[in-house]
Amino acid sequence: MSTLRNKVQLIGNVGQEPTITDLESGKKVAKISLATNESYKNNSGEKVTDTQWHNLVAWGKTAEIVEKYVSKGKEIAIDGKLTSR
Repeated sequence: MSTLRNKVQLIGNVGQEPTITDLESGKKVAKISLATNESYKNNSGEKVTDTQWHNLVAWGKTAEIVEKYVSKGKEIAIDGKLTSR
């Protein structure tokens, strides 16, 4: 059991412009909404797309990269840990 890790990987589209905050310590924090889609056929044979929204938080150097390269509508891949608040 001690080898299990809290790790998540998501690929999706950014829902709105990231919010960047400069902290007093000089570090940055970025908040991003990410939409992931899953498509399947229902019992009637119709294609259904299920969209899940994820709220992401990036700190430090990662937040600086988000500020420079990430914008609304872009497809991004993220790798991180899952935390519930």
